[in-house]
Amino acid sequence: MLSRVIKSSSASATASVRFFSTSRIALIESGSNIGKDSFHEKERAQENVYIKKQEEAQLKKLKEELEKQKKTIENLEEELKEHRKKN
Repeated sequence: MLSRVIKSSSASATASVRFFSTSRIALIESGSNIGKDSFHEKERAQENVYIKKQEEAQLKKLKEELEKQKKTIENLEEELKEHRKKN
């Protein structure tokens, strides 16, 4: 009988410790959601700024390449006109 009392008291103590630890974790998680949301918003904003800068750099590079291609086309058209004049 004494062993039953010890087993039941130790089981209830373990259950209460587990209950306390899980509720504590849940309390910590729910309490810090506000901070996490603002952190995620700030992180998202920083990522958007970084992406925008990268896209601007790519766009600038593409515009430069486009200008080079336009100049190449103009030069080829001039050569074609000169070639047609000769013939």
